[in-house]
Amino acid sequence: MRYTFQRNPQVRIGELPLLMGQKENRAVGTVLIVSPDRTAIGQISDVLREHALSVDTTGEPTIALHRLNHHKFEAVVVDSALENDALTCFRQLRASSLNRTAIAFALTRGSEETAAALRQGFSFIFERPLIPDSISHTLKVAYGLIVRERRRYFRYPVVVPAVLSRKNAPEVFGRTVNVSENGLALSTSIALVPGSEGKVQFTLTEPLLQITAESKVCWNDARGNAGLQFLFLPSDLASRLQMWLAQKLEQELPPLVAEKFRHSISPHE
Repeated sequence: MRYTFQRNPQVRIGELPLLMGQKENRAVGTVLIVSPDRTAIGQISDVLREHALSVDTTGEPTIALHRLNHHKFEAVVVDSALENDALTCFRQLRASSLNRTAIAFALTRGSEETAAALRQGFSFIFERPLIPDSISHTLKVAYGLIVRERRRYFRYPVVVPAVLSRKNAPEVFGRTVNVSENGLALSTSIALVPGSEGKVQFTLTEPLLQITAESKVCWNDARGNAGLQFLFLPSDLASRLQMWLAQKLEQELPPLVAEKFRHSISPHE
C-alpha cells in the first residue's frame, strides 16, 4: 500500500497540545450538523454514515457554539436558515482552536443563499431540495479533506525511548506515550517546564522511522508526563511521519471503514 502526501519546503506546526488518554473515534471522522430541519438532518446523516462518518446534531446555535469549543469535529454543516446565527457559528468554527481547520458545509435554500455562503467562506454546499445523489456527490468531493483533517489530529499510542536535547541544560531521557503529526506526549523522570524548547529524537518502529524535531513543551503534569509540540520538521520527514500515522490509523479502523479511508487517499495528496 502506498501513500503520497504533498510536500512543502518546510512544515511549521503550532496547533494543539497533545491530550493524554484521548479516545480515538473508530469512524473516519465526526461531523456536526447545526440545523432545526430534522428532515434535512436525516437525509444528510444517512449519507454521512454510508461514508463511515459519525454524526452529532443540534438545532440550537448556543449548543453548537459550546460543542465547537469543547469537541473536535472533522467537518461541520451549518443551516443558512439560522440566518445571523449561521454566520456566528461559522465565525466561531474558524476562531476555535479545536476546529478552525474543520471542513465547513453550508445547507442552503437556493442560489442566493449558496452564493452568500460561498462569499462568507464555506467550502462546500448542500443546496435544497436535497436528494441522496447530490449529497453523496458533494461529500465525495470533500471526503479526502475530511480524512486529512482526521489524520491531522490522530494520536497513536506508542512507547519508544526518546531524548530531548536542550540548550544550556542536560539532556532528558524518557519514553514516548503517543505521537501525532503535531508532536508527542513524553514520559520522563524530570519535570519539563512549559515554554521550554529543545530537539527531540526518537525512532518509531514497524516500519522504522527516525524522528528529529525542534519542539516546545506545551504542558506537564505531576506524573512526569509532558506534551511536546513540533516547531519544525523537514518536509520529507513530515511526509514520512504522515504516511506512518496513516498506516496506523487504517489498522485501527474496522475493515469497512478502513476501505473508505484507503480509497480517500489521493496519489497527489
